[in-house]
Amino acid sequence: MARIDLDLAHAYKANPQQDSDYALLPLKMRFEDGGAYALLGPSGCGKTTMLNVMSGLLTPSQGTVLFDGRDVTQDSPQARNIAQVFQFPVIYDTMTVAENLAFPLRNRQWAVDKIKQRVGQIAEMLEMSGQLNQRAAGLSADAKQKISLGRGLVRPDVSAVLFDEPLTVIDPHLKWQLRRKLKQIHHELKLTLIYVTHDQVEALTFAEQVVVMTRGRAVQVGSPADLFERPSHTFVGNFIGSPGMNFIRAQVTNDAVQVDSHALSLPAAMTLPTGDIKLGIRPEYVTVAQTQTPGSLPMMVVQVQDVGTHFIVTAEHEGQRVKARLSADAAAVQVGRVAWLQVLGAHTCFYKNEEIVA
Repeated sequence: MARIDLDLAHAYKANPQQDSDYALLPLKMRFEDGGAYALLGPSGCGKTTMLNVMSGLLTPSQGTVLFDGRDVTQDSPQARNIAQVFQFPVIYDTMTVAENLAFPLRNRQWAVDKIKQRVGQIAEMLEMSGQLNQRAAGLSADAKQKISLGRGLVRPDVSAVLFDEPLTVIDPHLKWQLRRKLKQIHHELKLTLIYVTHDQVEALTFAEQVVVMTRGRAVQVGSPADLFERPSHTFVGNFIGSPGMNFIRAQVTNDAVQVDSHALSLPAAMTLPTGDIKLGIRPEYVTVAQTQTPGSLPMMVVQVQDVGTHFIVTAEHEGQRVKARLSADAAAVQVGRVAWLQVLGAHTCFYKNEEIVA
């Protein structure tokens, strides 16, 4: 395994002049040896570009890639000893499952008995032990992608295993099983795994550290709990969560937060920069309050959605919308009536110019 350090930028066009010319804006980032990481963001944000720069399929237009302190910027994927799993299965249909899994090891002239042992270990982890003698051509797309995952994981000496949205072709009901398996494999084999996805559930359930990206920029690196509790940027707050974080435009005076015509008193120990600000609060932390409770807003309820395990309540205050995820409290709100919703509390974050205020 290897520690990977990036200090680079990349543009697909020559002589980039502005941020929009870059696929990856200048960044410095470290991926620790043996860590499980996810690169998360919408399509076109630079996730796959970063992955391909790490693997050696793409040379950055400026900067360096270091593996354990060694400059590998100009090295090929083979020289970097990288395993990469792509969005669609990359296997040999004429070979059996066992032959496919063994192929990377045979190319490196492993002993036959060691190949058999390693292939058996990986097949058992992927629950494919009963299919080892079947030809890949007759298998489903799900099974073929499991073989592709296995080929990426079978070499124990790789610097890192890179996954580029590997579960896209997998049926939804099987995705959670494979995510669980990958996490189990990471704990057992201690491989450095870097996983690209646009699906926050995949990222947050698989990775120890998540890199959230938008428009070629890594806006936050943190644990799933960090991203949920204290998003460092409004993009992260909106992108993570279902529904995403609420943002309420306000103005800060000396001792209060003014939300349109309503003033919210600040706790005595709290200081915020004066001027325009946004309050950020997760729907999970919005609660129904008693009338005129400090930190609450009077809001007109415009929608109540019953999603089975909870209710999603949408309410408005002078044109600004807030969503609340409620359970028993939902009985206290009715469409077309005013409810006092608690928006200022221990879980509220504050943002100025889209960045979190300490």
